[in-house]
Amino acid sequence: MTLHAEEEMDEDGLSIYDVENCLLTGQIEERQRDIQTGEIKYRICGKFINSGSIEVVVKFGPTGNLVIITMYLS
Repeated sequence: MTLHAEEEMDEDGLSIYDVENCLLTGQIEERQRDIQTGEIKYRICGKFINSGSIEVVVKFGPTGNLVIITMYLS
């Protein structure tokens, strides 16, 4: 998880469990290719534990691990 994602999570009063719930039960709404790096980012829309809507933006890092870039309430 990036520092930016952690700050956004705290600002919106979300926990890592909310983000996890979104990733496990949400849907990929959009795939975006970064023009400079060629990396693909995914915008995932889902629910957090208290049934609100959240969007999480992720990518796969160089080691193949999932990196949470940012998140926001939708």
